[in-house]
Amino acid sequence: MARLLQAPPKFHPSEWDIAARMQCASTESLKSRSECMIAEGQRLLDEIEKTTQKTQSDVNKKLEQRQEEIKFWKQELSNSLEEVVHETELLLTFKTRLDKSLESCKEPLVIAQKCLLNRQRRVGIDLVHDEVEQELVKEVEILQGIIALLGRTLEQTDEQIRLNRSAKYNLEMDLKDKFTALMIDDYCTSLTNNTPDNRYTNNAARIEGNFVSPEDWIDFSNINVEKADKQRKNSLALRVLIDGILSQTANDIRKQCEMVNAAFRNRVKEVKDAKHKLEALLAMVMDETASQEKNIAALKQAIANKEGPIKVAQTRLEARNHRPNVEYCYDTAQYRLISEVEEITRNIQRQVEMGKRENLWLQDALAEAETELKALSRQQLSLEEEIQVKENTLYIDEVLCMQMRESVNINNF
Repeated sequence: MARLLQAPPKFHPSEWDIAARMQCASTESLKSRSECMIAEGQRLLDEIEKTTQKTQSDVNKKLEQRQEEIKFWKQELSNSLEEVVHETELLLTFKTRLDKSLESCKEPLVIAQKCLLNRQRRVGIDLVHDEVEQELVKEVEILQGIIALLGRTLEQTDEQIRLNRSAKYNLEMDLKDKFTALMIDDYCTSLTNNTPDNRYTNNAARIEGNFVSPEDWIDFSNINVEKADKQRKNSLALRVLIDGILSQTANDIRKQCEMVNAAFRNRVKEVKDAKHKLEALLAMVMDETASQEKNIAALKQAIANKEGPIKVAQTRLEARNHRPNVEYCYDTAQYRLISEVEEITRNIQRQVEMGKRENLWLQDALAEAETELKALSRQQLSLEEEIQVKENTLYIDEVLCMQMRESVNINNF
């Protein structure tokens, strides 16, 4: 209990002095270290601030450079897209021209085929493989070839339009991504240290597997532009080809159509000339038939009249022998009649023989005339039939075919 109440030990004044000096030295040392640390911290702060500002300024410049790059490629993509869209629109107009040209070939083909079918209805000698038929067959072949060519060109045009639209789609998707990237970089450029939206983000600096290198980024857009430019050039070359095909095919159709029409005109003229000649021959035959009929009538009349004098002489002698009574006188008249009868009797035999020969000649002439008349009748019938054949041919060529071909209209689409 006594120890508990013992007073604390007292120090020597020297110890107090030492303790005081040590406190001063420790405080001074702490102050010196603190001042050094403060100076170093301030230096670090200034250095970090400068580095941060420099880095941030460099990042801002990089962002601005990136924006310029994006804007450059965005403009390149926009220009390429505009050219592809314009070229596709032009190609679509050429496709419409192809469609119209292909459709316009169908009517001339049908008409040419109908002409060939109609001309099969020609009859007789007029059913000939003439120049008209040759040109019509050639026209059908040309039209069928042109239709096949236009069909293939139309398929090629559809494929090129598909390729153009594919290139347009790739450009649009690239442009869309560029637009989004530019908006993001614009947002990043607008951020400052005092922007309220600034926040901490975990793993913001991570690099994922879908990152691409700047070279790949440039190549991607460059490839899209090159592909679009290639398709645009192919489309332009195809339009030139289509224009040439449409012009050449129209000229070929028009030229062959004129060849067929000229052949029709020449053929119609030939048939008309032949018909006119046949009609002239028919008129001549009919005139000759009328003359031959008159000749036959004259021959028949000659045959009938040849025996008149003989019959008159015999009739007179017979009549005077029947005079009654004393009138039966041997007068001068009787004497002369007897002399005439004797003379006729003497010459009768010779007259009979001559009559027979003349009769035979007349009968032969009559038979020949009747035979010739029959031949003329047959020729007349043949000529009339041939004229009917020519009229049928003229109706087919001039009325059916040529009038039908007037509706053919060859346009340059």
